[in-house]
Amino acid sequence: MRRLIAAAFAALLFVAPANAAELTGPVEQGALVFGRTLPGTSVTLDGQPVRVDEAGRFVIGFGRDAEPSVELVEIGPDGGRVVTPLTVGAREWDVQRIDGLPPKKVTPDPDVIARIRAESAAIAEVRAVDRASDDVFAGWVHPVQGETVVSGVFGSQRILNGEPRSPHSGTDYAAETGRPVLAAGPGVVSLVHDGMFFTGQTLMIDHGHGVQSVYAHLSRMDVAEGDVVAAGQKVGEVGATGRATGPHLHFGVSWFGNKLDPQTVLGVVGADRQDG
Repeated sequence: MRRLIAAAFAALLFVAPANAAELTGPVEQGALVFGRTLPGTSVTLDGQPVRVDEAGRFVIGFGRDAEPSVELVEIGPDGGRVVTPLTVGAREWDVQRIDGLPPKKVTPDPDVIARIRAESAAIAEVRAVDRASDDVFAGWVHPVQGETVVSGVFGSQRILNGEPRSPHSGTDYAAETGRPVLAAGPGVVSLVHDGMFFTGQTLMIDHGHGVQSVYAHLSRMDVAEGDVVAAGQKVGEVGATGRATGPHLHFGVSWFGNKLDPQTVLGVVGADRQDG
């Protein structure tokens, strides 16, 4: 107990070096964090190189199960080195039970496994791209405007037909079939698939710096791979394709291989929403 109290007290006393990068956003599991440092500085997060733009801006992200501590290292244009230890806040996750799904959607047949692996590999390939674009820093909007019900939250442990499955990787917005789905932020359409096993009609948008957004279970897609889109541009319509019990948009955001909490991300990027 004394060690825990001492560690907590030390964390409260920690002050980042005076010349360390300025961070915007909660440093916690599932979060996207914006950073700004001196232009010309190189940055790594636990040894992983982080893209820094000409203005000194960069992005880092923390997955659902991120380790409790990481190290941000900056090497300035003069060779000076700044090491900033970061404590990643832990979060509690909901448990969500979904019943009534077709058995083959919960436990796929062996002949479907290869298809699922191929689709997962295609998504992983897209998420690995580190595009030199600052679209991620531009204004974002909510992908579904008007009244919606959040029917699924990020990080929740899903129990499908009574069987534990992977945690939910995005936010589900329940809405009627045909409701417009908007690009959350500006970028380039990086993937369009007309029928993934789990997510049905699915598209992804690359916002630069390793940040991708995903829109799943669509009933219609209005863009093609390579299209340049603006924030708020219609890219598809709400549907119930793939593994879904009703019409909704599954909206996800990732930083490379780290899946992030879209609701937290929208708060950091200052997303605008119009209800009514």
